[in-house]
Amino acid sequence: MIAETVCSAVSAAGLGIAAVTAYRKRFLTAARVAAYSLVPIGLVMTGVVEWLADTAFSPVAWAGFGVLGLAWVLFMTTRAVERRRGGTRKERKEARAAAQRDAVAPGASAPSLGTGSRPAAAPASKPAKASRGGDDDFSDIEAILKKHGI
Repeated sequence: MIAETVCSAVSAAGLGIAAVTAYRKRFLTAARVAAYSLVPIGLVMTGVVEWLADTAFSPVAWAGFGVLGLAWVLFMTTRAVERRRGGTRKERKEARAAAQRDAVAPGASAPSLGTGSRPAAAPASKPAKASRGGDDDFSDIEAILKKHGI
């Protein structure tokens, strides 16, 4: 009841200020003040003020806001933990399985993550290919061109 009275008084005062402003020939400002002053009375007439007053002084409504806040905190916490761990349990399991499958190349005779012993003769064979005139370098390109009919 008090909220409605206060809103009505604010609207009446605002309309009075708008009238004085219009008397001073500042019509655009007067129209703007009148619009702002009609908002509180409009809220009273639609019932929004009564609903807000009932909500503001209701312990059940505040408990409901608390439950909603708790749900939001739980939701955000689980999302943060999920991002930190790298996804859901199913996604982590699939990632581990894919990592084990990809640890060995399909045509390799030894695991690619091994000690990595390289044969010493491999770098010495490159100068031998260059000494033959470089025909071996273009054989792959020729094969691709023939394959496409060029």
